[in-house]
Amino acid sequence: MKKKILMAALYIRVSTEKQEELSPDSQKRLLLDYAKSHDMIVSEKHIYIENGISGRKADKRPKFQQMIATAKSSDHPFDVILLWKFSRFARNQEESIVYKSMLRNKYSVDVVSISEPLVDGPFGSLIERIIEWMDEFYSIRLSGDVTRGMTQKALNGGYQCRPPLGYRIPYHKATPEIVPDEAKIVRLIFEKYVYENMSIFAIVKHLNSLGHKTSHGKPFEKRSIEYILQNPGYAGDIRWNRTINETNEIRDPSEWIIRPGHHPAIIEKELFEKAQERYHSEYKRRNAKPSEISKHWLSGLLKCSKCGRSLSSCVVHRKTLPDSFYFQCYGYLKGKCNNDCYVREEEIGPTVIKALEEALRKGTVSYTIKKSYQNQSRGSELEVLYKNLDRLSFKEERAKEAYIDGIDTKEEYKANKLRLQKERQELQEMIDTIEHNSSDTVSNDSRMLSSISNVLDIVQSDKFTMQEKNAALKSIVDQITYDKKINHIDVDYYLIETPEAL
Repeated sequence: MKKKILMAALYIRVSTEKQEELSPDSQKRLLLDYAKSHDMIVSEKHIYIENGISGRKADKRPKFQQMIATAKSSDHPFDVILLWKFSRFARNQEESIVYKSMLRNKYSVDVVSISEPLVDGPFGSLIERIIEWMDEFYSIRLSGDVTRGMTQKALNGGYQCRPPLGYRIPYHKATPEIVPDEAKIVRLIFEKYVYENMSIFAIVKHLNSLGHKTSHGKPFEKRSIEYILQNPGYAGDIRWNRTINETNEIRDPSEWIIRPGHHPAIIEKELFEKAQERYHSEYKRRNAKPSEISKHWLSGLLKCSKCGRSLSSCVVHRKTLPDSFYFQCYGYLKGKCNNDCYVREEEIGPTVIKALEEALRKGTVSYTIKKSYQNQSRGSELEVLYKNLDRLSFKEERAKEAYIDGIDTKEEYKANKLRLQKERQELQEMIDTIEHNSSDTVSNDSRMLSSISNVLDIVQSDKFTMQEKNAALKSIVDQITYDKKINHIDVDYYLIETPEAL
C-alpha cells in the first residue's frame, strides 16, 4: 500500500531570552531534513518564522496566529506542524493544550517536535505533558531571574529602555548620549511649559507648525508632550517598573524605581521639578465623578466641519457652581486638525434647541430612513419616559411617608401630591402620543416631526438626566456638524422605519 504524503508547515521561533538555542536557519534546515525523510512536503508559504518574540503569550505572536488561521481555513493546506521543540509552540501549558486539541480534534492537524519524539498512546501524551510542564516552569523561572536582574540594574542607575526623544544609544549596552537637534525640542517643551506658561495643547500646535516630530517620526499629540514632561530621564534620572508589561497599565508611583542615572541630563533638575509642580496642580484628580454623571446631552453627536471628527465634551468641575461643559474637536486636541472648534455649552445647546424648534415650525425636515424591524427610536423615547414614570411612583410613596412620619404638613403633602400628579399626567400624555403613532399607520414625515417634538420636550425638561436627554436625541439624530466660522450647525436626522411601513 502506497504511503500517504503529508503536507507540512514549519513553525520556527527564537525568543528574546538569553539562552543557547538554534538559530532560525538551523531550525529550518533540520525541520526540512525531517520532512524530507518522512515523506512530507513543505511549501515555502507555510514556513512561519518569528524572531525575538517571547513564547509566553500566543496572542502576541503574529506568525503563530497566521499559522493557526491558515490551519483552520477550508482548503486545509497542511496536515502537520513541525517544531524543533515543543517549547517553540508554547510555554504556557494551558494555551498549548487548547491549541493542540483544537488542531488535532477539529482540523486533523498534528503538532510534532522533531527533537522530542513521542510514542503513540496514553504514555506518549503523558510524556508530552511532562515536557510542557518543564518548559513552562523553566520559562517562569527564567522570567523571574530576568526581572530581578533588570530591577537590580535599575537600582544601580543602569539604562535598559528604548531611548526617548533627545537621546540615542550608539552601540549595544552603551550609555545613552544626547542628540543635539532633538534635545533642543525637549528643552523648548519644558521652557514653553514652565517659563511661558503655555498649555500642552498650545505646545502641540506650536511644535507641529514647526514640523517637529516625535521619536517615532509622528506629529506631536497631547500624550506625547505629557510623557516628555513627566519623564525624569531628561533631568538625569532613570525610571523603572512604571508600567505592567502585559497590559501597559501604569503602576502606583510607590512601585516605581527612580535612581540617578549614568546618562547626561538635557534639562536642569529645578526646571523638571517646576514642570511637575504645574502639571500635578492642573491635572490632579479632583473628586472624580463617574463618566456617566459628567456626560453632556450633546456628547457623541457634535462633529467638526473640517475633519469630521467628534467634538469631545470636557467638563469643568466648580466648587460652588454647577459643572460647566465645553466642546473641542478631537483632532485639534491631538494636533491632527487645525480647525479650532471650541464652543461652550451655553452657546451650542440653545443653537441645537433652536434647530429642533425651527424644524417643527417649518413642518418639514430632511432625514434618512433606516430599515429595521425594531422601532429603535420609539423604543429609546419610551424607555426614558417609562423610567421616569416608575421614578414618580417612588417619589409619591416618599411624599406619603414624609406626611405620615410628621416631616411634612398636610398642606405640603397636598402640594407635593398635586405636583407629582401633574408630572405623571404630562409623562402619560407623551407616552400615549408615541404609542398612538406606533399603532396607527401614519406617514414617515408625520412620525419624524412627532419624534422631534417628543425629543425636544425631553431635552428642555428638568425632569430628565443628561444621559436620558442624550439617549433621546440620539434616537432621531445621527450627527450635528458644527462650523464655527459661520456659527452654523447641520443636523442629520434619521427615522427607523416601522414594520407597518415596510
